[in-house]
Amino acid sequence: MDTLTSSPTRTRSGARLGAAGRALVLGGGVVLLALALTGCGSTDVDGAPVERKSFALEGKTLTIDVENGVVDLVPADVKEVEVERQLDGWVVLGSGPDAVWKMEGDTLTLRVKCDGLINSCDSRHRVKVPRGVAVTAASDNGRVAATGFDSALDLSSDNGEIHVRDAGGALMLKSDNGEIRAERITGPSVIARADNGEIRLGFSSVPDRVDTVSDNGGITIDLPPGGQKYAVDASADNGDVSIDVPRGDDGAHVVKARSDNGHVTVRSAN
Repeated sequence: MDTLTSSPTRTRSGARLGAAGRALVLGGGVVLLALALTGCGSTDVDGAPVERKSFALEGKTLTIDVENGVVDLVPADVKEVEVERQLDGWVVLGSGPDAVWKMEGDTLTLRVKCDGLINSCDSRHRVKVPRGVAVTAASDNGRVAATGFDSALDLSSDNGEIHVRDAGGALMLKSDNGEIRAERITGPSVIARADNGEIRLGFSSVPDRVDTVSDNGGITIDLPPGGQKYAVDASADNGDVSIDVPRGDDGAHVVKARSDNGHVTVRSAN
């Protein structure tokens, strides 16, 4: 029997690679591959080095394409899009992490990939966006967060939470698998869709339009007190519905909430 052994190593981005042992046994036309792994655990993106890069942006729209990691978005008094990133990961019998950050037109791509028999990659990007720029951000796997924007936001994640705070522009929020939470909203409209997760919206000023749907999760909408009437359309196929706001079908402020499986609550905030 021949035995091949490789030692774990760490990449420049903080990745641990390799298997402690690999045995290949030949006999009777049968190949047995046995892996004994050491040094393979969770990633530590918090302790990874911080890298920085700036990208020129023409116009007032920015699209961000993210894969495998958290992205935090903030508006700032900057002329270019400024990105800070941290990466960590490990791979057994493969390669990575391979990181990409690039700008093409108005699209910023932020990705980290690991390709191996067993692997784990993680990243965190903090993106400073020039004020007044409308942002569309989509993540294949990871949380998307945005704080302090007055411009419109269109945020989505295939597998991760969506968090928004202090938003003054129109919001479109979508998560295929994760909670959607927005706090201190002052914008005119919110459209939120969650295939598998709760939706929680808190408003600091009266919205014109709120449209929410969750396939599997509750919906809670906190509206400003003060006697403002809302045209409310709320339903749940499998859950309770509670409405505790002044209502008027001819109201200019429309609130829709539908959950296939979960409670629906529309109420005045304390």
